[in-house]
Amino acid sequence: MKEDNKDVQLLKKELWARRTTAKITMIGRKTTADKNNRIKEIRRNNTREKEVVQTLEKKDGLTWEEDGVVYMEGRIYVPNNKKIREEILKENHDSVDVGHLGQHRMLELLKRMYWWPGLKEDVKKYIQRCFKCQQNKVQYQRKVGELHPLEILQGSWQEISIDIIGPLPKLNGIDAMVVIVDRFTKMI
Repeated sequence: MKEDNKDVQLLKKELWARRTTAKITMIGRKTTADKNNRIKEIRRNNTREKEVVQTLEKKDGLTWEEDGVVYMEGRIYVPNNKKIREEILKENHDSVDVGHLGQHRMLELLKRMYWWPGLKEDVKKYIQRCFKCQQNKVQYQRKVGELHPLEILQGSWQEISIDIIGPLPKLNGIDAMVVIVDRFTKMI
């Protein structure tokens, strides 16, 4: 029993630990640097929607401004700047470590840190524009059955359709009518 791993070759623990640590450090630095740049962009762009200004004026404790950044219920308010919002959506959807999340999971991920009016609609539109998401989307509809064309008729009045239409307004005591159509000639 002690020799069942006799032919197995293991990597040295030191090599494995160094490589893993290096990758984690690089990812950590990149994320922190991107986050700081984004906050600087948010500070520079001081345009705010009416809703945000009104909430700030209430001073309810849930919304505050700190170093030029507005926080709404603890989340960073992203101003109405298409470029910044698009970068945030891209970072939280297209990056390798996050993957192509669906609409609901991406919204949940964004809500942890950011807020802006219309966030849900922006996420929905972004997911709809994503080629990979649409390509890999699960189809819940039943598969379409085979087409069975109707036989070609050889003459008239071999096959007919009958429709009963009613109730109609009474005319001479009649409130319905029967329509008979020949399938070959379309004669009524």
